[in-house]
Amino acid sequence: MALYNGPAVTGGQRGGVAFLTINGEAVDVASDLTYDATDRTREDVVGQSGVQGFSEAFKTGRITAKIRDARYLSQAAFMALTNASVVGQLANGKTVSGDGMWCAECSPVATSDGTFDVTFSGRRVTET
Repeated sequence: MALYNGPAVTGGQRGGVAFLTINGEAVDVASDLTYDATDRTREDVVGQSGVQGFSEAFKTGRITAKIRDARYLSQAAFMALTNASVVGQLANGKTVSGDGMWCAECSPVATSDGTFDVTFSGRRVTET
């Protein structure tokens, strides 16, 4: 499988600005919008006689972000989300998205800068 699904980019913006919508509603991304579009993990299988291969297991796709709190934004409402559509738009032109996602984790709000981390998990995250 090729690493690039088109010509390799040599220059231009690669990171920086990012936007996130959840069920069509934009939320303020403070920083650290991340995603994992892989669908499995592999572990080395090593025995006394040497390397014997690997084992493989499925895993969820994930989209995470540090969100900026706001007066009318409800942290509890994030944890109530299931079957959500989560879409991130990245500075490099890529869109990452997942449907049927659930909020798997929501960190406490840091009142010093008004931020909290959210993690959405689902069967699949796609990159386009």
